[in-house]
Amino acid sequence: MGIKKYKPTSPGMRFITVSTFEEITKDRPERSLIEIRKKNAGRNFQGRITTRHRGGGNKKQYRIIDFKRDKINIPAKVAAIEYDPNRSANIALLNYADGEKRYILAPLGLQVGTQLMSGADIEPIVGNALPLSKIPLGLFIHNIEMQPGKGGQLVRGAGSSAQLMSREGAFAHIRLPSGETRMIDVRCMATVGQVGNLDHGSVSWGKAGKTRHRGIRPTVRGVAMNPVDHPMGGGEGRSSGGGHPSSPWGKLAKAGKTRHRRKSSSRLILSRRK
Repeated sequence: MGIKKYKPTSPGMRFITVSTFEEITKDRPERSLIEIRKKNAGRNFQGRITTRHRGGGNKKQYRIIDFKRDKINIPAKVAAIEYDPNRSANIALLNYADGEKRYILAPLGLQVGTQLMSGADIEPIVGNALPLSKIPLGLFIHNIEMQPGKGGQLVRGAGSSAQLMSREGAFAHIRLPSGETRMIDVRCMATVGQVGNLDHGSVSWGKAGKTRHRGIRPTVRGVAMNPVDHPMGGGEGRSSGGGHPSSPWGKLAKAGKTRHRRKSSSRLILSRRK
């Protein structure tokens, strides 16, 4: 998928780039696979803001994605490649032989009309889902489960892929896009190939309005606030804060570790990310 630029007919259009959407073959989503998700503007069930700088944005419907790939040994044909406003990757509509329809993440190079399957005794081609115990070593994979049957949790963003490095007993060694090498149960499912839409990271939004369309509100610097609003606020004239960089609640922002010491998954990490 390529990148398209516009003539600078206005200051906002000068730096905007968009995807050409050459891979997209269908404009409207499958009605049976969408649901309404109410916006919460970064608030939790108590109504308190837990994620700052969120709110507004265009309306969008959620596409129900099959991260589990649990229709074992039932062939499916790729009916369409679609845009999904809820994620960076494109999605593919599968029509199964038993009449059911499901969405999956569209891997790089997937074509309409291709036949895909899930299971242990199938060919490891792009788009097929297999247990880690059956995938040949060295292949690139995505949509990786962390617990058998839970559904893919790792490597789902546009252009990302992990590599199956080795297998040792009940665990496979996976090198993730961050550079981290992690052990994952060989019974976990993964999809062969790299996630598509490689040019997503090269798109320039170009103006503040396109950020607001995505539901992201402005981030104000702490030193620009008043002392009542932020520990780094206040001062006569322009001030650099006078203290250590911190959050609005006084928690130090730099040089502090954020990972819990007794996180249960830490024992499965072979080498930390770069």
